[in-house]
Amino acid sequence: MIYKDLSYKIVGLAIQVRKELGFGFLERVYENALMVLLRENEILAEQQVPIEVKFHGKIVGNYFADILVENKIILELKAQDKIVSAHKAQTLNYLKATGIKLAIIINFGKEKMQHERLVM
Repeated sequence: MIYKDLSYKIVGLAIQVRKELGFGFLERVYENALMVLLRENEILAEQQVPIEVKFHGKIVGNYFADILVENKIILELKAQDKIVSAHKAQTLNYLKATGIKLAIIINFGKEKMQHERLVM
């Protein structure tokens, strides 16, 4: 499993956010709370990281990754009923555009937090 220890730590922190905040907030609230815990645990992370898709040297698309951890794991956060194929497709686009190997989709929208790892 790629980045096993760091992935485990990230998911544990997301669970902590979910336990402390509960469900029902907007995605950005969970994103900000997770950033607080990542920083408290001295894990390097950036929010709303711009991603450019290039074709023949020209920018043909722009995205924003919710959180980029240690320049090697993209976190895509949701506050929806469930993780659906459109969320996975969106996140796979981020991996393709960046060359990063691992993303974790974290959904805070239900009573039990959901997460899925996507590996390129």
